[in-house]
Amino acid sequence: MKIKKLSLIFSIFTVAIITLFTSLNANALPSFSRQTGAACSQCHTQSFGPNLTPFGRNFKLGGYTMGGGKESNIPAVSGLVSGSFTNTNKDQTDVPAGYNKNNNFTFDSVDAFYAGKIYGKVGAFAQLNYDGVSKKAQMDNTDIRFADNLDVMDTPVTYGISLNNNPTVQDLWNTTAWGFPYNGSALQPGAGTSSMIDGMLSAQVGGATAYTMINDLLYLEAGGYTSLSNGIQRGIGIPTGDRLEIDGAAPYWRMALQKDWKGHFFAVGHYGMMANVFPERNRSAGSDRYTDIAFDATYQYMANPKHIFEVKTTYIYEDQKLSAWNVNNGLNPNAKSYLNTFKFNTSYTFDQTYGITFGYNNVKGSNVSTLETADDGTTSYSFGRPNSDYYTAELVYVPFGKSGSMLAPWVNLRTSLQYIGFAKVNGVTQQSSDNNTFMLNGMLAF
Repeated sequence: MKIKKLSLIFSIFTVAIITLFTSLNANALPSFSRQTGAACSQCHTQSFGPNLTPFGRNFKLGGYTMGGGKESNIPAVSGLVSGSFTNTNKDQTDVPAGYNKNNNFTFDSVDAFYAGKIYGKVGAFAQLNYDGVSKKAQMDNTDIRFADNLDVMDTPVTYGISLNNNPTVQDLWNTTAWGFPYNGSALQPGAGTSSMIDGMLSAQVGGATAYTMINDLLYLEAGGYTSLSNGIQRGIGIPTGDRLEIDGAAPYWRMALQKDWKGHFFAVGHYGMMANVFPERNRSAGSDRYTDIAFDATYQYMANPKHIFEVKTTYIYEDQKLSAWNVNNGLNPNAKSYLNTFKFNTSYTFDQTYGITFGYNNVKGSNVSTLETADDGTTSYSFGRPNSDYYTAELVYVPFGKSGSMLAPWVNLRTSLQYIGFAKVNGVTQQSSDNNTFMLNGMLAF
């Protein structure tokens, strides 16, 4: 009964946000800057994008409700348009209809956001996405918060509740949902395996977590998620083939220690999740169990805004008990598997206008069996490891987004030049460099 109530509450909030999207002024502009009176560069290390400064993390922690802007009376709605050019080392065989095997210009997406205060101490970041490649719209990352402050024995405490649709989307340290790289294209190849907490449940679930930040030092969060009903998922545009189904509720937790020493910001943390999942939404053999245990760390040099340095890393261990999937496919139900994910990135930003970032990803796991069906209807199993090893190098130019910028706070622009190099893709080393990708990307917020 509690799970049904949680799903119903989240569904009501989802409908409310969609209503806001369709009823408010469609010519709205970047809303957080209007609401707070702060330049984009005060919240974001490169003046554009999800990566946050300490000020930006506090704004998110406080429920997106901070005021102070002269134009805060304008509705908290913004838009974003993204496009790219993608080139791979070799022609790709699996490309969407209407696109070349290589060298594609794409209109990647258009997004509408409700981003800011709703009422009182309640605020939201909610995203409605139209994919220009698949020609489909769906409700994307959504985080609706209530937050408040109090003093406990002269110690400042911030506490709140987050209703969201993607584990870690509410996170302050950009661990998975908002991790580097911050943009991409549907036409770029990539590693196809990730852990459950690393995006596998995005927009398919409804969750509620309670959190607190004590003395700007200790962060604690706990809550749970459950799958949205089939009707709701269809209504918000989630493709049937991408959907998973959680059996019951899936607990989620997060803890972190952070400290800012005169512009040297450090944070170390732990997060995790457990879920029983019906494989391919098939309940006949019960559920599989996934347990994700993760650790992360962040260092930011912010003492001189002309020169910002950052190092971030996260490690995720996923224990997989795939008994139901194995039974459904005639395999050993007692077999166990695992997945290790390691991410690291470091960046330098000059004047919050020019940036260079290098990221490294490594995925390792146990043998995975896949049931394949040939054209004549016969089936066979293929076995392999999901191991992938690759790096991403990116140059960024953000001309606007600073205080005094010509178009602030009406328009912001992010352009990037990105190269992805593969040493291994889904267990295959030979010819993995065929997937090496060069991408030019532009994102315009208004």
